[in-house]
Amino acid sequence: MDLSAAKNEIMHLLSRVDPRELPKLVEWMKNSDELDNYFIDNEKVVLQSIAEDLRTSVPPEATFSSESLALQKIRQSSRTHVDAFLYDEEAVDALCEEGKLSRNYCLHCGSQRTAPLEFISHSFSIMELRFLFHHVLPDLTGLMLVDVGSRLGAVLYAGYLYSSLARLVGVEISSEFIGLQKMVVQKYDFADRIEIVHADICTQPGLLQSADVVVLNNVFEYFLDQDSQIRAWLCIQQNVRKKGALLVTVPSMQEALSALQPSGDGLDISPWVEELPLNYDVYLGMDSDPDTLKQIHLYRVL
Repeated sequence: MDLSAAKNEIMHLLSRVDPRELPKLVEWMKNSDELDNYFIDNEKVVLQSIAEDLRTSVPPEATFSSESLALQKIRQSSRTHVDAFLYDEEAVDALCEEGKLSRNYCLHCGSQRTAPLEFISHSFSIMELRFLFHHVLPDLTGLMLVDVGSRLGAVLYAGYLYSSLARLVGVEISSEFIGLQKMVVQKYDFADRIEIVHADICTQPGLLQSADVVVLNNVFEYFLDQDSQIRAWLCIQQNVRKKGALLVTVPSMQEALSALQPSGDGLDISPWVEELPLNYDVYLGMDSDPDTLKQIHLYRVL
């Protein structure tokens, strides 16, 4: 059946529905996860394939032993790191069932008192990436995106597949992650638009000045001491100055910078950017999770 015939069949079916039931049917078609299997896009399949390739190369939290500060902060907190790009909720459940991961931690060593762990990721999930490129960012045809601390490169791959960005640049300081990104870019033939830069973002002012979109996803808190975080934010603020340029952050800039006070008193964002409202109540299939999406914030340079 071709497209025209399929449309006629649907219109014929809708014409036969009791008018009192029609709104319910339309709502079901829009929001039911029973239809999700009919709407799996090829881009999502490619991203899932990349995630499967990467799982064999990194631990579930996608943190290497060389990232000593991050590992220290993880041990000191009630959070556990599971990379959301590599492991969706179903995969996390499987890890828990296999005993490779726990959803609880002990409040006192040796006791029976436990509390739920808070999961945190430094990568967007595939669902969040679809939200980012379909519902957060505008048409990006011909523009340039810089992902600060690109790690596994999930933003770059999704930007390649879900948008018409002319150039996607990942800036990553870890040589381990640089190697993984280059492996994916080569295997999936992404090199015509994706560029990987092995550097500290503070050494790349030209990239920041040229960027139309800058992405910062949990990028500094776990990997830099406080002075280095302030230095990095000042570098972002001083160089992302193109009027109308967009910044995507997790968490919000306000939350990230409040944790640096009073040392970061000079980081006033009000003359620099404005936050843009987002609609978090979009339907993204059975993966939809508005609470998770609310961590994503969008800003525009004034």
